[in-house]
Amino acid sequence: MSPSNRPTRSVVLLRPVPGRSAIHDLWAGTKLIVVAAIGVLLTLYPGWMPIIMVGVLVLVTARIAGISWGVLPSVPRWLWVLLFFGGLTASFAGGSPHLVIASVDFGLGGLLKFVQITILSIVLLGLGGLVSWTTNVAEIAPAIAKLGTPLRWLRLPVDDWAVTLALALRAFPMLIDEFRVLVAARKLRPREAATTARERRHRMSRELIDLLTAALTVTLRRADEMGDAITARGGPGQISALPSGPKWADAVAFAVLVAFCAAAVCIELFTPLATST
Repeated sequence: MSPSNRPTRSVVLLRPVPGRSAIHDLWAGTKLIVVAAIGVLLTLYPGWMPIIMVGVLVLVTARIAGISWGVLPSVPRWLWVLLFFGGLTASFAGGSPHLVIASVDFGLGGLLKFVQITILSIVLLGLGGLVSWTTNVAEIAPAIAKLGTPLRWLRLPVDDWAVTLALALRAFPMLIDEFRVLVAARKLRPREAATTARERRHRMSRELIDLLTAALTVTLRRADEMGDAITARGGPGQISALPSGPKWADAVAFAVLVAFCAAAVCIELFTPLATST
């Protein structure tokens, strides 16, 4: 099969990968805390060594969770073109280190910064994907409600926030599938022949309006069905009232997180490679 005929893989998010592992069994709040802590770490110390360490951590965690490469989406060609032009534009900034070829000095600082930011973005996306592929959406709302317990002392509506987030996470994959069906159905409809550029623009605008109207109708219908289902199951309070809390495995994960963050900070601050960059 030629590369042009290979089927493209779409993005799979907010749907856990089938199977059980130590990562799947962790409390959802633990995974959210890990993601937040690593995000703060990479914000304060966005050097090469922390990025590489987090990337290795993501790969090892994916291996433990049994996540295969098949969950990764296909990279569209326009994204490769965009990255190429982004790197080309960043290379004009110059800076150290320098590469001398035939008495011509090329500054690679801007290009290396662009590569560093790109790899950082990929690592963060992989970290978020791990949470999505190993966590049931139903576990997110109780975890948010549990983590937001101190905010209740300030009389903040933590349960309402948790329910809203849970409903948004549940509806997001469902609406994506509905939109794909709408787009596919729209492509199957016969089109009027357009001979001029003005007619093509009018046809495109009409199709866009029809798609938006259909999408709004589907969204309202899905919201009404979800509201009826929630009411039949006892109301929105039941979503965040499910039993949720850390276990001994989560304590081990917290200890690994603290040790990992401490090691990353020490390596970033005291190794010659980190201090030289």
